[in-house]
Amino acid sequence: FPTRRSSDLSLGTFTIFAIFIVPTTFIGSLGLALLVNSIKFGRGFFRSVFFLPTACSYVLASIVWKMSIFNGIYYGLANTILAIFGQPSVAWTSSATPPLYWVVLVTVRLWLQVGIYMIIFIAGLQDIPQELYEAAMVDGARKGWQTFRNITLPMLRNASIAVLLLNIIAAFQAFDEFYNIMSGGNSILARPPLVYLYTVALTNQDYGQGSAGAIILTIIIIVFTLIQGRFLGFGKAD
Repeated sequence: FPTRRSSDLSLGTFTIFAIFIVPTTFIGSLGLALLVNSIKFGRGFFRSVFFLPTACSYVLASIVWKMSIFNGIYYGLANTILAIFGQPSVAWTSSATPPLYWVVLVTVRLWLQVGIYMIIFIAGLQDIPQELYEAAMVDGARKGWQTFRNITLPMLRNASIAVLLLNIIAAFQAFDEFYNIMSGGNSILARPPLVYLYTVALTNQDYGQGSAGAIILTIIIIVFTLIQGRFLGFGKAD
């Protein structure tokens, strides 16, 4: 039966996952948004290309990542690339030292969700008045990092906060990739809160504790979201 240590480990798994996935998703989606928004021809095509993975099933993507890309066998895609550089094959999802399973979990989530956050940033970029950039150029500002730091990033505040909030909530709700990649949720290497509650309720048939845990998790998400939104000033006028 589950113990307090098991629940602590699940929260620790969420913390590690959030530390990895939130910054990489934020930076990746913002970078893609800046890149796509700067393209003059074929902008709609590239939006569609980067957005399409969001329509893919998390279960299907997780299975492809586990069985084809990071399957731990020498002919898997990841190990084939390592072999090109003279490196030995790696057991990506079954080894605790080093914990390379985080590479699998983070990359599949990043591939699946970076497109939707890119769209949010593109919407924010298109809402920035071009007169601000023209005025900055007249004042001698250089196009690039200087205008990005002083104009683009501050004007993307609400979009940035929205991406952070949605990303944290999605990290709390992580289930499919962990369940399908990490041995059906039986692996103790990485078991986030939802996988832990699933194991408690359905595997151990402790429906009372599973339901109580789900309610507590919901409250944690709501409180964390409200605190984060309040702290970051979500919704305030620019």
